[in-house]
Amino acid sequence: MSLVTLAIIFAILAVVAAIFGFGGIAAEFAGIAKILLVVFIILAILFFVL
Repeated sequence: MSLVTLAIIFAILAVVAAIFGFGGIAAEFAGIAKILLVVFIILAILFFVL
């Protein structure tokens, strides 16, 4: 799985958890998705520059 796929999966899990009222878990999933997306963007920029 790529980082973007994992970020999308965690974002979807965050939305589903928020719908069912699990705010703490939703925040954690959203945080993980955000970190994965930032890592992907940094790596993509690095590989485009190199």
